[in-house]
Amino acid sequence: MAKKENAQQTVTAAIYARYSSSGQNDASIEQQVAECTQYALANSLTVTATYEDRAMTGRNDRRPGFQRMIRAAERHEFQVLITYKSNRLARNMLDALRYESRLDKAGVKVVYCKENFGDNAAGRLALRMMMSLNEFYSDNLSEDVKRGMLDGAQKCKVVGAIPFGYKKAADGRFEIDEATAPIVREIYQRIVNGEAYMDIARSLNARGLKTAQGKPWSKGSFLGIIRNERYTGTYLFKDVRIEGGIPQIITREVYDAVQEIRKERNAFAGRHRSNNDFLLTGKLFCGKCLSPMVGISGKGRHGDVHYYYSCNGKRLGKICDKKNVRKEWIEEEVTRAILSVVLTDDMLEWIADTIMEMAKKQREASKIGYYESRLSETKKQIDNIVRAVEMGVIADEFKDRMAQLQADKQTLQGKIAIEKMNLLQVDRPRVVYFLETIRDGNPADPAFQKRIIRDFIRAVYLYDGYFKLAIDFTGKNVSYEVPFSAESTSSDEAPINSAETPVDGATEEKSKGLYKRTFAPPKSSPDLDARSGLFLW
Repeated sequence: MAKKENAQQTVTAAIYARYSSSGQNDASIEQQVAECTQYALANSLTVTATYEDRAMTGRNDRRPGFQRMIRAAERHEFQVLITYKSNRLARNMLDALRYESRLDKAGVKVVYCKENFGDNAAGRLALRMMMSLNEFYSDNLSEDVKRGMLDGAQKCKVVGAIPFGYKKAADGRFEIDEATAPIVREIYQRIVNGEAYMDIARSLNARGLKTAQGKPWSKGSFLGIIRNERYTGTYLFKDVRIEGGIPQIITREVYDAVQEIRKERNAFAGRHRSNNDFLLTGKLFCGKCLSPMVGISGKGRHGDVHYYYSCNGKRLGKICDKKNVRKEWIEEEVTRAILSVVLTDDMLEWIADTIMEMAKKQREASKIGYYESRLSETKKQIDNIVRAVEMGVIADEFKDRMAQLQADKQTLQGKIAIEKMNLLQVDRPRVVYFLETIRDGNPADPAFQKRIIRDFIRAVYLYDGYFKLAIDFTGKNVSYEVPFSAESTSSDEAPINSAETPVDGATEEKSKGLYKRTFAPPKSSPDLDARSGLFLW
């Protein structure tokens, strides 16, 4: 009976490790696995599998070990995924959170053994801010690297990926790949002749031809080819544009003709894609019936497409009279509310303190001190042998011992360098500056809205005349009640704009034809309807 109870209590775990450059030492991946294994032992987790990706970028998920791990998770082969740091899962925060969400849906909890700051709200905020901060520094570093590549670009050298149809010449410039360039010419010509993408793909596959990735052709395989102006002989890299800088594969006339065809074929789909990224999906709820509000679209009286959030309970037959709300309106309104009532000076100071405390804990948990102590002792032993030789003491074993000590010295120096590289290198002024750049963003910018909603919003409950925000970092059961000045709604049949009428507690001023809303001080609402289960963290 006791054995059965122990078996029931066993929590299975898998380890995922990755490094991104072939220039890194393979020991780094072993270090990751060792740290994750130690974490598992300390937390009574049973490791059943280890997944590795060596010299693989984290910019995308085209990683064999990563894909095997995801498939195993979705087959429920383990309950916890342990990885060294969040940047091992993905290069940037958005991808890491997306993968976390996918694993969460499979019932798998993700933990980062070097970024383990608790599962409470403060810990989640600290982790997210560190992920975002790492992304911020990484992007800046990336820009520095790109600037260093401009010299090669000015000389029309290969910088970055090589398009299908070209190869790198001995002098570092582009040259035509005679094995694949004819396929590029054929694709362009057949599109000009009016053939459908899938018909062209079937024809190429029937002849056994493969894409640059060695895969069969599909409709999506052509996008990177037909949109690449380099085939006209134009060298492109960032702001560098040099006509005739690359050998030409197709004429400018053929390229332009294909662009017109592409635009005609994708006109409606393009409009749809550009508007249907519903940022509040999974976070916006009807304040009346607690149902999720889902994204929908509909045509107006003049045939133009509008996008809304609609109460899903009402759509499924639940008794609810909540009207649809304009997608663009509510996303901007929520973003403005975050900037106005949440990201105050005091809150930014609290976030900065939390991040600095996290960095301090990370330094204290590192093995730098241990490795430095061993390195110091190794250097002393080397010095002792050198002094003995200088004094005329010769021993056969000195040579072997010196070689071993020198090897130990190099190994320890490498481990110290890796530990320092993995530390969160921040200082308080830089953290505050980073947070202020967030607060000073443009709330009407969709990219900025996505960042704010992603990082700060746990849930939004929408009522008539106001909404309630549940923020993901206060560490308390607290919501903010925010009035709004006007609400765009629609009937079930056609979109109708309500009048821009301010409500009590909010003011508005016109600036360049737009409404600039200022919010009244938030009213604390400690017990927002707990039936949702969203606020009990």
